Amino acid sequence: MTNYIYLHGFASSPKSAKAEYFLRRFQSLNISLKLLDLNQGDFSHLTITRQIEQVAAEFPTDETPVTLIGSSLGGLTAAHTSQKYSKVKQLVLLAPAFGFLSHWLPRLGEEQVQRWQEEKYLQVYHYGDKQSLPLHYKFVTDASQYLDEHLQRPIPTLILHGRYDEVIPITASRDYAASRPWVELIELEDDHSLGNVLSEMWKLIQAFCQL
Repeated sequence: MTNYIYLHGFASSPKSAKAEYFLRRFQSLNISLKLLDLNQGDFSHLTITRQIEQVAAEFPTDETPVTLIGSSLGGLTAAHTSQKYSKVKQLVLLAPAFGFLSHWLPRLGEEQVQRWQEEKYLQVYHYGDKQSLPLHYKFVTDASQYLDEHLQRPIPTLILHGRYDEVIPITASRDYAASRPWVELIELEDDHSLGNVLSEMWKLIQAFCQL
């Protein structure tokens, strides 16, 4: 038996289209997939550290292995969780947010980032709640310590990434996979949402996880 846990993306929720699709697919095989709500009812104080701690708290107390399936920032969180906890035996990363701050902060602009640092909170549109919510600047200072080069544990990893990703460029996953022979990268004909390739992804996940 393996414990499967799904981690949604930044400013998303376990009710996202991808999360619910994979939940239904796992249920069709009578396999449990745990969908975590990484917002914890307090998106304003979200950090990657908090996410990692929340994920680890869901691990079984026995020796049951864990497979993490993470989307975007959830994928980055899954990778860093697996670096810290040997109980994680497999990773499936969907458009993982490698180099997240280096892609996101420039889009905000230097002036807005500086204002965020001074005022402590930035209004961020939350797709799960369908409204803008304040996010504390600690999110940035915390995220800055989670560097891709720290991820060196050789754990079987499947990355599914859209060639036309407008949020996290495909080059982020290409660079990550290039120096890690335990990583398999499959490029898909889609953007960051991966909403048009759900059935294709499911077949790839089934094969990788031997479901």
